Amino acid sequence: MDNPLQNSRCRVMGLSLLLLAGMILMLFKIVPILFKPNLLNQVIQNGELIVITRNSSTTYYTGPDGPAGFEYELARKFADSLGVKLKIITEDNLNNIFSGLETSKAHFAAAGLTITEARKKHVRFAASYMDVTEQLIYNNQSNRPENIADLSNGTLEVIEGSSHIESLNKLKKEFPQLEWSTQSNIESEQLLNLVEKQLIDYTVADSNEVARNQQFLLELRVAFDISKPRQLAWAFPLTEDSSLYDRAMSFFWRSMNSGEITHLIEKHYGHVNKFDYVGNRTYFRHITTRLSKYLEMYHEAADLYDLDWKILAAMGYQESHWNPRAVSPTGVRGIMMLTLQTAGLMGVQNRLDARSSIFGGAKYLDQIRKRFPEELREPDRTWFAMAAYNIGYYHIIDAQKIAVEQGKDPNKWLDIQTTLPLLARKKWYKKTKYGYARGWEPVKYVTNIRRYYDLLEYQLKRNENAEEKALESDALSILPSVL
Repeated sequence: MDNPLQNSRCRVMGLSLLLLAGMILMLFKIVPILFKPNLLNQVIQNGELIVITRNSSTTYYTGPDGPAGFEYELARKFADSLGVKLKIITEDNLNNIFSGLETSKAHFAAAGLTITEARKKHVRFAASYMDVTEQLIYNNQSNRPENIADLSNGTLEVIEGSSHIESLNKLKKEFPQLEWSTQSNIESEQLLNLVEKQLIDYTVADSNEVARNQQFLLELRVAFDISKPRQLAWAFPLTEDSSLYDRAMSFFWRSMNSGEITHLIEKHYGHVNKFDYVGNRTYFRHITTRLSKYLEMYHEAADLYDLDWKILAAMGYQESHWNPRAVSPTGVRGIMMLTLQTAGLMGVQNRLDARSSIFGGAKYLDQIRKRFPEELREPDRTWFAMAAYNIGYYHIIDAQKIAVEQGKDPNKWLDIQTTLPLLARKKWYKKTKYGYARGWEPVKYVTNIRRYYDLLEYQLKRNENAEEKALESDALSILPSVL
């Protein structure tokens, strides 16, 4: 006969075991949720920071030495501070950049994005690192529009999803006749190219993009600003987990206080503020008519001394406009303008011989570069060496000492270019070991060479693209006969 009490106990025990098993199962489901690492820790654990951006000279591009661009370098510094690798995703469409954040395709966007009230509803912006104005651009061969009303007879195209549309909408309230069309899957630089080629009349671009591209697209002109200064910043998803955003904010405050962001801005934009239409056009012509004769020599000399041949070539243009028989009133001669003393030290017997001068100049630049201490990093190291090539090594040392006295960084070109001109002022040069120097000259010298370097890279890339198109055209013309 069954014992009711025993059966009851068994049922209670069974239910208890089921309840315990259910609680354990629930615990296994809840614990991972409760202890799921935040986004910052996930990035660190995975060892990868994913950033979405766009291809342009101001954001991210592949240069001769690999990935480059202001946004890329800044994002890489942040990734380095986290001890993780940087993964770049590119989008041509601005709307896709923002949707990529919403779908967690990337951890944040570093794409030269302007902070706007409309965008703040969808993303969280980090600290601003640069102010820009939005500028109306036209072609120099056309009449300059004086105001918005003058745009009624021309075509104005802007990028779909850009902050420029917000500015234009505000202007339309005052000028109802204002009309424009939008382009998607296109970069601001491509619209600037269309204005250069007179395929459209106007576009709007940020001032930093204009400064970079006006060096290459010589017919571009700024009519007027259509906005007050606006801020660029990284954009993060608008989620409850702000751990990665908080770390980025800390990174920005440190980088701003240390001057690192200022130095990065100077590296990318410090040499492009002044536009020289005539000088740039002449330079492009001389690349074709003069540089081609000495191209192989610059390559060989650069390879021998582990230098960038384009730096050497840009220096040669600054020195002599690639004229091997150039002579200055001070007695320096040749394509690299060597003094008699320097030529002797470098083993150059004939300064007017182009090959000897180029190899002598490369050797001299290499020797100067190696004299600076290890803590002087690239690209500043090369800029210091170029300045010393122009004014002398010991005047650079004097300028570094003044920088220290002023609380500046003696190993940053951004700071040294402010102390070099002081060598021409008695208040300062009387304190130095090597005395007076025309310190403004090496500042201009380095600035010009950096600009010539950029222009040369642009022209080489342009030639490369033209050759690729020619090959494609040849292939298409041959294809029918093959078939």
